[in-house]
Amino acid sequence: MNAKERAKYESRAKIMKALAHPARLLIVDELTKHGERCVFDLTELVGSDMSTVSRHLSQLREAGIVEDDKRGQMVFYRLRVKCLTSLFDCIESVAKCHVNSQLKALAR
Repeated sequence: MNAKERAKYESRAKIMKALAHPARLLIVDELTKHGERCVFDLTELVGSDMSTVSRHLSQLREAGIVEDDKRGQMVFYRLRVKCLTSLFDCIESVAKCHVNSQLKALAR
């Protein structure tokens, strides 16, 4: 594998790692549905303290998934890309197929 291919796969892995936590998935889902949200709103949604939510947001920002906008004392976050909806639809399809396969195996 050449350096360009390696960089491509490392970049993909970084994005997948950033999404690989239930709280971060919840944050991304919220931003997908409602657009921009402030840290305070996301803290209430996730049910964690502000420092924990800020760390989650930092990981999402470093992966290029969200961007922030500071307005006075408040920081607002929004998705950088809209294609995550398609990714989540794909993940839901895989999950449904997996569950259906497990149910069929149990019925035998």
